[in-house]
Amino acid sequence: QVQLEESGGGLVQPGGSLRLSCAASGFTFSNYGMSWYRQAPGKERELVAAITSTGGTNYADSVKGRFTISRDNGKKTVYLQMNSLKPEDTADYYCNAQRRRWGTLEYDYWGQGTQVTVSS
Repeated sequence: QVQLEESGGGLVQPGGSLRLSCAASGFTFSNYGMSWYRQAPGKERELVAAITSTGGTNYADSVKGRFTISRDNGKKTVYLQMNSLKPEDTADYYCNAQRRRWGTLEYDYWGQGTQVTVSS
């Protein structure tokens, strides 16, 4: 059974840091691209950061310089290090795994989400 389980969310003050983790199981983790998305109340889900199976990364402009995505294939885990947090970062954060073959999306898995609240 494929599973993605996020953890590490919580309440932090502006300027603080938080590290999210997404533990994967049930598939060959190293063959999948991994991403973090977030969704704030009343807003659409947006891509925050992505890391390919070979280690290439992309970030939303709003988090560049503050967030870092990384992966540990041995632990089958992807991380999102969040620094200099702002109230605008408040959202539910979701882990995503994708597998493509010949350019076609074959698998698309989602975690249940973890809440991040940035407030004084």
